Amino acid sequence: MQFGVFDHMDASGEPLAELFENRIKLAEAYDRLGLYALHVAEHHSTPLGMSPSPSVFLALARSARNVSASPPCLYAAAPPSLAPRRGDLHPRPAERRRLELGVGRGVSPLEIASFGVDPAKSQAMYLEAFQVVIQALGSRSVTFKGEYYTFDDVPFIFEPVQKPHPPLWYGVFNAESTEWAAKTGVNVVTNLPAAAVRMITDRYRAEWAKLGRDPKRIPFMGMNRHIVVAETDREAMEIGRRAYRRWFRQFLEPVAQAQGPLAEKHRLLRGLGRNRGERAGDRRIAADGARGDRAPGAESGVNYVLARFAFGDLSLEESLHSAELFARAVMPELVAA
Repeated sequence: MQFGVFDHMDASGEPLAELFENRIKLAEAYDRLGLYALHVAEHHSTPLGMSPSPSVFLALARSARNVSASPPCLYAAAPPSLAPRRGDLHPRPAERRRLELGVGRGVSPLEIASFGVDPAKSQAMYLEAFQVVIQALGSRSVTFKGEYYTFDDVPFIFEPVQKPHPPLWYGVFNAESTEWAAKTGVNVVTNLPAAAVRMITDRYRAEWAKLGRDPKRIPFMGMNRHIVVAETDREAMEIGRRAYRRWFRQFLEPVAQAQGPLAEKHRLLRGLGRNRGERAGDRRIAADGARGDRAPGAESGVNYVLARFAFGDLSLEESLHSAELFARAVMPELVAA
C-alpha cells in the first residue's frame, strides 16, 4: 500500500500568490512525510483549477524542497485532458520530462470548447495525441500521420530517465476502461465509492492476468478521497463540511454543461455530494474513510490511496495538521490492515 496526494489547486478565496506559496509549503511537508507523489490536476476556465500549467507549479515545488530532509517524493503532474486541447500538443510536451505523467481526454465540454475543440472529437484526438507523445518519449524522432496530427521525422533530442517512458496515470470511471489500462500498463485512479472501486480493481486484475503478467508487478490502482484529520471527530467534521461545500460547488462547474452520458455522470456526482458526501473525522473516522469503510485491500481492492488534504477554503494550518496526523496515526494503521 502506497499513499499520495491529489490537488485540484482550486480557488480558496485567498490571493493567488498566497495560494501558490501555501501549496509549495504543503509540497515540502508531503515530501518530509514520505508520501509517494503529489498529483496536480490541470483545469482551465474554471475556479476548480488555479494552476493551468501544473509543470510550472511542480517545478517551483521541487526547487523549494529540502533535498536532504527525507527520501524524495516523486511529483506527478496529472492533467485531466492533456491530449486533445493543449495548443502546443505535438511531441513537445514530452520534452518537459515529468517524472510521472497523467493522461486523458477530460470530461468538461466547457473546458474543451474553450480551446476551440469540438468535444465530440476530443476522444479521437486524444487517442492520436497519446500515440504521438508515447512515440516521442521512446524515440529520437517522431513520424505520425493521423486525422488530426501529422509529423514527418520531427527530431526529438531528449530521452526520459525511466524506460521506455515515465509511469502513466489515467482516471477511470467504469470497469470497461481497465482493458486499455492493463494492456498499456498505466496506473489508474478513481473517485468512486468503495464498492464501485472494487469492480474496477477486480476487472483490472483479471485483465492483467489475461495478459499473463506477474500479479506482483501490477500498476497502482488507487482511489481519491478528501481527508480531514483533527484531534476530535466534531472538529474534523466541522472543518471538512465547511471546506467541502466550497470545493464541491467548484467541482460541478466544469461538468455542468455536460450532454448525453456526461449529463448522467453530472447527476451522479451531484447525488454523491448531497447524499453521501465525503468522510471526515478523527483518526479512527479518517482511517475508515480512506479504507473505503474498512481496509482498501478488502473493500475496494486498491493498492494506492490518494488523499486530498487541501481543498475548498482550508487554511494552510488545517491542511498541514491533517497531513501530519494522517502520516503519523492513519497511514501505519492502513498499511497494517
